[in-house]
Amino acid sequence: MHFEVEQKHRVDDLNAVADKLASLGAIAAGEVTQVDQYFAHPARDFAATDEALRIRSIGQQNFVTYKGPKLDAETKTRHEAEVRLVDGQETRQSLGEILAQLGFTRVAEVQKNRQIWRHEQAGSPVEFALDDVRGVGKFVEIELLCPGDASGNPSKQEFELAQTTVADLARQLGLQQIERRSYLELLLATQAPG
Repeated sequence: MHFEVEQKHRVDDLNAVADKLASLGAIAAGEVTQVDQYFAHPARDFAATDEALRIRSIGQQNFVTYKGPKLDAETKTRHEAEVRLVDGQETRQSLGEILAQLGFTRVAEVQKNRQIWRHEQAGSPVEFALDDVRGVGKFVEIELLCPGDASGNPSKQEFELAQTTVADLARQLGLQQIERRSYLELLLATQAPG
């Protein structure tokens, strides 16, 4: 089991961040379009429990992902479990139908264009996602995977090192506007009346 130690920052200019990443020696690893369909549990309020269930499509590739509650107040660290599904639109639709039959309801769809960059910091692989999220804005996510111990939790030492590494990289990139809400939460906030 792994945990994502992640910080997300709102930015005005993704190209400026890409230039800074290149100057740090990070490597551009491509661009993708991601479409995430989020679902509400029939008996549990995911907004209250800070969990998420989604079907992610990247082209014809499909994944189902569960995200657990955030573990700390400074990053978006959480347990994440993801399974690759069979490719194609039919798979996406079939899983959506299965979830609906089980009482799940579709909440929203988040679409984003993502530039992926990779770097190594303090001996750990770090991934940067430069996201342009439709209807929400531009963001940079810095993510480091932290392994869990036998009980499924990250060790305190590894967790603290990962937090420090992520925060240091954010400072090096000049990122200051931390955003702890998910893209789903941000999208729903833009759609809320009033």
